[in-house]
Amino acid sequence: MHRHHHFFGDRHEQHGRHGWGGMGGHMGHRRHREGRVARFLEHGDLRFVVLALIAEQPRHGYELIKELEDRTGGAYRPSPGVIYPLLALLEDEGFIRAAQAEGGRKLFEITDEGKAALEQNRAGVDAVFGRMAEASQGSRQAGARVGRAMANLGMALGQRMRRGDFTDAQIDKIIAMIDDTAAAVEKV
Repeated sequence: MHRHHHFFGDRHEQHGRHGWGGMGGHMGHRRHREGRVARFLEHGDLRFVVLALIAEQPRHGYELIKELEDRTGGAYRPSPGVIYPLLALLEDEGFIRAAQAEGGRKLFEITDEGKAALEQNRAGVDAVFGRMAEASQGSRQAGARVGRAMANLGMALGQRMRRGDFTDAQIDKIIAMIDDTAAAVEKV
């Protein structure tokens, strides 16, 4: 039995009940918040990663979005337009089912069929979780370095402001440097 699922514009994927070829499958939209492709996700990985997160504990869509963002240190946050169709697909396949409702949100739990499919793809899921941990660590290190630089700027500005012997031209120059730096950071 083959099914057709339509997601994300004109993209179609044909598959059987378990015919996803390991970690392959649909879910081609793996975008970073700024539009960069999340390098730790390969084509189809998100499907089994979400299944693994639901296997850890029942979750609803928003919890999955937050968990993925947390596990990548903010490097990847899937949109509701990616997560909710994926949940519908997993439910249609019998891999997950709706559990008790929580505050009006549909809570999902894994089924026995979902556990079997996840076990078949465990190595790939573990590899993705490893890449996510690396991304998270890199994000934390970058955050600490940027935080240090911001603290240095704050201290320099604070010291200079306490001295108080500014001319209008000097104030304008400081403001222009900060504005130029902000604009340059947005372009990186």
